[in-house]
Amino acid sequence: MATVSDLSKGNFMRYNGEVVQVEELQHRTPGNLRAFYQIKMRNVRNGKVAENRFRPGDEVEILRVETKEYQYLYADGESLVCMDNETFDQIYLDRALLGDAVNYIKEGVTLLIAFENGESAITAEAPSHVTMEIQYTEPGVQGDTATRTLKSATLENGVEVRVPLFVNTGDKIKIDTRTGAYIERVKE
Repeated sequence: MATVSDLSKGNFMRYNGEVVQVEELQHRTPGNLRAFYQIKMRNVRNGKVAENRFRPGDEVEILRVETKEYQYLYADGESLVCMDNETFDQIYLDRALLGDAVNYIKEGVTLLIAFENGESAITAEAPSHVTMEIQYTEPGVQGDTATRTLKSATLENGVEVRVPLFVNTGDKIKIDTRTGAYIERVKE
């Protein structure tokens, strides 16, 4: 077992039976009180953030986490089928691990997946942005580039996003997968 002083930002540990990732770690020595560690941690299953204080000698279970790149192949119900690029092994990944980013990924995208002790996936991360084609949007009017007015557009996978007025059907746009926001129009 490791102690709290062995932790650093980004480590995964088991806390109250749940897998959490350390987001913030501060060592504090207030005035005439004993020193303690203030740790902000995020539960990897549900995303909830918790803060707790630990004494310097408290033992914690630091998890050995391995990350690998997998290629997203297709959706199968509530799972995503992904393939290891080196061994060509396929795994089923729970859609919930990607959060809202699952709406903005398409076949062939590379995902970064973290495994606890090489067994079960605990986190998955989509690329920060993707390029997708607009299936339908109202036609743009020439000269509508000065305002920040947005209109609805349907992407190739059926998801609706807000885009500027000058974007037309058939255009390719870059989208931020964390927020679903339009970034820019992409020229081929």
